[in-house]
Amino acid sequence: MATTKDYRDFILEQLSLSDNITCKSMMGEYLLYYNGILFGGIYDDRLLIKIVDSNKKYNMQEAIPYKNAKPMYLVDDVDNQEVLRNIILDTCKDLKK
Repeated sequence: MATTKDYRDFILEQLSLSDNITCKSMMGEYLLYYNGILFGGIYDDRLLIKIVDSNKKYNMQEAIPYKNAKPMYLVDDVDNQEVLRNIILDTCKDLKK
């Protein structure tokens, strides 16, 4: 099942508190970047974030984005823009190293 454009638009709206978020389409799903850093994606109408040390404190569940992929964290609370912003900033801080 591919991600719907409505869900993609909803997630991008939720991420609008953070400047420099870009979204690239990839085989029916969407990759998400912050300042050019790939931090996660939208897979099957789910927001998934790369697993790094600094985002473990959010106690998110692991999920598989697609067959044979590495696990990622599933962001359940997509309605809280401030928490989303903090998760992205913490994740990208580690990915930037």
